[in-house]
Amino acid sequence: MKIFLTGGTGFIGKKLRQVFVEEGHKVTLLIRPGEFPSNLEEGVSCIEGNTYESGPWQANISEHEVIINLAGTSIFRRWNKKIKEEIYKSRIVTTRRIVEALYKQKGKAAHFFSASGVGYYGFHGDEYLDETSPPGNNFLARVASDWEAEALKAAKLGMRVVLCRFGIVLGEKGGALAHLLPLFRLHLGSSWGSGEQWLSWIHEDDVCRTCVFLLNHKEIEGPVNFTAPHPVHNTEMAEGIENILQKRQILPAIPAFIFKLILGEFSTVFLKGQRVIPQKLLSHDFEFQFPTLEKALRNLL
Repeated sequence: MKIFLTGGTGFIGKKLRQVFVEEGHKVTLLIRPGEFPSNLEEGVSCIEGNTYESGPWQANISEHEVIINLAGTSIFRRWNKKIKEEIYKSRIVTTRRIVEALYKQKGKAAHFFSASGVGYYGFHGDEYLDETSPPGNNFLARVASDWEAEALKAAKLGMRVVLCRFGIVLGEKGGALAHLLPLFRLHLGSSWGSGEQWLSWIHEDDVCRTCVFLLNHKEIEGPVNFTAPHPVHNTEMAEGIENILQKRQILPAIPAFIFKLILGEFSTVFLKGQRVIPQKLLSHDFEFQFPTLEKALRNLL
C-alpha cells in the first residue's frame, strides 16, 4: 500500500517507516520546508508542507490508501501558557488540516491512524483502564480528547479511523530510556515521589508490530491502547533498569516536591499515572513479543 506519514522523522516514525518498507509498502513523509532528512530508506519519499496551514501538500494525500498522523510537539518540558498552546495546536490543528484535505480530495484513502496517548484517561490510581474508560479532565486528557475528536471527523467520509493511544514507548535509541539510562549509568537513577504510580509502557518493536497488525485487521477501529499487557509501578521500572545494568543507585526516591518545584504542572506526568490494559488487542489475539518489562529491558539493554 501507499502510506502517508506525518511525524515520520521522529523516534517512532523512523521505526515505523523502516518496518513498512520491509513489509513492501511505499511511504511518503510530510516534512517541514527545508528539513529534508538524510539516509532515507528505499521506498520512502518526501513532500514539504506546513501542517498548520492549508497548502499544496494536502493534494498529495489523495494518492494514498493509508494516512498515519504522528505529528505533535514534545510535552517533555516545563509548561507555561505558550508551551501548552503549542502542544495543543501541534496536535489539533495538524489533524484538522489532514481531515480537511480528505474532505477536499476524496481520494482512495480508506484508513486513518491518528496518534493519541494514554493521558486521555487522566489519573485513576490503581484502577484498570481499557478503551471503554472515559476521558479525564486534566490538561493532557483534554488535549487527547480534542485530538481524537478531530480525527474522528474522517469517519463521516466512510473512512476507518484508528485512535492510537500510546503509552510510554521504550526504545534502544529513543523514548523514555534515552533520558533515563545516562542517570542510571551514573548511579543516579531512582524512583519518583511515592514510586507507586503506574507506568503503562510498550516496547518499540511491539508498536510497529501493532501497526502492521492493525493494517491487516481492518475490522478493528476506534481507540486502541498501544501498551504492553503488564503495566508496572515506577519503583518496578527503576529496579528493573538497575538490576539489568548492575548499577546500584546511590540516591533515594526523588521527593515529589522537587519535581513540582522544577517542572510545575508538567510534574504530574511523572508523579501520577495510568494502569492501562490493551484490551482491544488482547481480544483480537495479538501476541506481544515483549509482554513483560523484564523481557523488554533485557532486549533493549
